[in-house]
Amino acid sequence: MRKIKVGLYGANGHQIQGSLADHPDGELAAVAALPASTLPAGITPRQYASLDELLTDKEIEVVSLCSPRRADQARDAIRCLEAGKHVYAEKPSALTETDLDAIIATSRRTGRHYHEMAGVLVSQPYKEMRRVIRSGAIGTVVQVLAQKCYPWTDWRPADENQDGGLGLQCGVYATRFVEHIAQVRISSLETLETSLGNPVAGSRCRMAVSMIMRLENGGVASAVCNYLNPIQKRCWGYEILRVFGTQGIIESNADDNRGRLLLLGQPPRELDLSAPSEDYFTLFLRSLLGGPAMPLSLEEELSPTRWVIRAKSQHQP
Repeated sequence: MRKIKVGLYGANGHQIQGSLADHPDGELAAVAALPASTLPAGITPRQYASLDELLTDKEIEVVSLCSPRRADQARDAIRCLEAGKHVYAEKPSALTETDLDAIIATSRRTGRHYHEMAGVLVSQPYKEMRRVIRSGAIGTVVQVLAQKCYPWTDWRPADENQDGGLGLQCGVYATRFVEHIAQVRISSLETLETSLGNPVAGSRCRMAVSMIMRLENGGVASAVCNYLNPIQKRCWGYEILRVFGTQGIIESNADDNRGRLLLLGQPPRELDLSAPSEDYFTLFLRSLLGGPAMPLSLEEELSPTRWVIRAKSQHQP
């Protein structure tokens, strides 16, 4: 079975060089703006000086983008798509709705596939939570409570154009929890942000974001996201998710990688997380090779990103 030739551009985010070491469906063939020291041992891809040079490589079918500046990544994605490459991109895909719409339109026009690194729904414990909620076990989803906390580090960008800022590169997990895991569409989203606690003078980096959401089914959701996680060595993202339904509650805490299901009239029980997590990029490659379609349409996949972008654009500091 053939392997898809993959090119990597940039190191600003969760670049996928590690997962391409001995990958059954993909081969790391070329890189640009990626330090050679970060490549897996024994892999020597072609090295280019720029994205433009990488795009001239006719063997490359997929480009994984972690653009040096997130504000430029939508433009980079469109260049890749127009060059005939499929694209796998770090979050957020864009910093404006106009750019997000342009990515979707270009993907449709060129027939090249685009996906964000949005694999939360196939990772445990969320994969099992999604399955249980879809089964109807907790009834109608009425409320969602989400938390995502990263640690503060000195390399957090002072300029939000570098990585999208707290709301877009961390807060998007909360909207994914609502739409991809609880499987209820958002109808409105408001945010409050603060830089309180930022130790760097003059930095624009926000330290905490609070979100309040209305859902299309009439329910509500709320979330907190911040750079205040003190337990980074054990749990970098310190995530909590609780979904409240008319027939029960399902919850998880990534600190101990456990989940619980609490149903009416039944004792609480642990979620069965024995089913392995899946790699979203592998699903992408297999879909390109004629395997099963991706679990979400592009519009569904990018909807959480769209809501955070929209709320950010309306936010007044």
